[in-house]
Amino acid sequence: MDGYGSIQVNQWRMKNLQYRLVIKLSNLDNNYTMLVKIAKTIGGTVRVVNNKKEVVWVVDEKFSIKKIIDIFSVYPPLTSRLACQLEFLKICLKDNSINNYLLNRNLKYSSQLEIVKQYNTNYLMPNYFPSWLSGFIEAKGCFSIRDTNNHSFSIRQNDDYYILQTIKSYFNLSVMIRNLNKNCYNLETYKKENLSSIINHCTEYPLLGHKSQTLDKFIKVFQK
Repeated sequence: MDGYGSIQVNQWRMKNLQYRLVIKLSNLDNNYTMLVKIAKTIGGTVRVVNNKKEVVWVVDEKFSIKKIIDIFSVYPPLTSRLACQLEFLKICLKDNSINNYLLNRNLKYSSQLEIVKQYNTNYLMPNYFPSWLSGFIEAKGCFSIRDTNNHSFSIRQNDDYYILQTIKSYFNLSVMIRNLNKNCYNLETYKKENLSSIINHCTEYPLLGHKSQTLDKFIKVFQK
């Protein structure tokens, strides 16, 4: 969810509100299987869309959404984007009037900058971070295999510098986090000992989607 997921609140013909949790991925076998597993575990449906190019997991029943909110209360989102979306969802569920929705929809991300500033200054790694990290790597991580044997792992994030800083600390990386542009940051390492640590992590906390196949290929090359 923190990678490619979204929490959506929309109005239907100015009559009522519609709530949805969505994850949309490329339509690959492992991604489909992963989303089906998520649906069986916490609810929702999985279908193939966009001329079979993408697979999407959707939760749009209030009962299931409220169950997932309970999960988020134990394992809160770590990105400022999803935290703002979740808070807006709660506001609308508490008062599901169209007027309340119209009043607050343009304020959905009003607290995002403050969240980023606060966490950039003082952020504590939650106890569920290792499991969360594998999901984030599934969405945002990149295992690069190069002809020069200068293989690498990288992960990129908009706005939330603290996310990459926490990943850097977790793997004890000595590299710098690069600021690619105003709001985009990139963490990349080429060191074999660092790559070995990342591989070990993904073995202990397995990737479940298509990225697991990418990792398998990466490991075969890395171990040569």
